[in-house]
This record gives sequence, structure tokens and C-alpha cells, in this order.
Amino acid sequence: MLRRVLIVSLLPFSLCHCTSERNRSQAEQYIVEAERQWAESVATGDTAVIERILADDFVGVDPKGKLYNKAQMIADTREAPKHFISNHLNEVKVRFYRKTAVAQGNESWEQRSGEPRQGRFVWTDTWVRRNGRWQIVAAEDLIAPEQR
Repeated sequence: MLRRVLIVSLLPFSLCHCTSERNRSQAEQYIVEAERQWAESVATGDTAVIERILADDFVGVDPKGKLYNKAQMIADTREAPKHFISNHLNEVKVRFYRKTAVAQGNESWEQRSGEPRQGRFVWTDTWVRRNGRWQIVAAEDLIAPEQR
């Protein structure tokens, strides 16, 4: 009888763990896909993903150290295809801290003109779950040195 009571009393804890693992897995898939879409938008000019994933109070730091906000990122994305032929996500690692996630990754780009013609962005994005949605509140990007 004690065994049955113990199993029944522990059942809610095991179900909560499974649910949170499933939610975390879904959140990770969403974040990785959103990061891929953001990378691709540099060449397509599609601002829909930017409007969806950046929080209204978002602040980013570009590779030159300049701060930018959501409105500036939307405007820059519209203009980016003039400069970039392609931009593809290579890898991303996501770590969770309750309602916060840190995504770190890199992407490869090719620009239409200028030097260098090809390169890599390396970045860190901070995601927060608010009102049932995952959104980026902070980002920092840099252009990685050429790999030899």
C-alpha cells in the first residue's frame, strides 16, 4: 500500500518534468528556426520575422559597436538585400534559465561588393518569455576574424 501511495504522490512531479521538457524542446526549436529566419532576412529583406521576434524594448549592438533598436533593425533589413547576396545560419546553441534563453551562434554571409566579399557573423541573443511569447530583448554581433 505504501508503494502505491508513493507512486501516486510522485506522479504529478514526473508529469510536470515531462511537460517542461517538452515545452523546453518546443521553445528551443522555435528559437533556432527564428534565428535561421532572421539570418536569411539579411538577403531577402523580409521584415516579418524581425517584427515578430524582436521585443519592442529590444536593444542590439552591431559589429561596429553601435546601438540599434527594433525600428532601426526593421529599416536596415529592408535595405540589406542591396548589400548582401546571402546569409545562412551555420549553428546555434540555446541555453535556458527559466523564462530566459541565451542563443549563441554564427552565420556565413556573402556581400555584393566590398571587401571582404564573404565572412561570418558571430552573435549572442538574449530571449525572454513574456505574455506567452519568446522574444529577443538584446543582441550583440561581431564579424569573426577569417579562419585559417
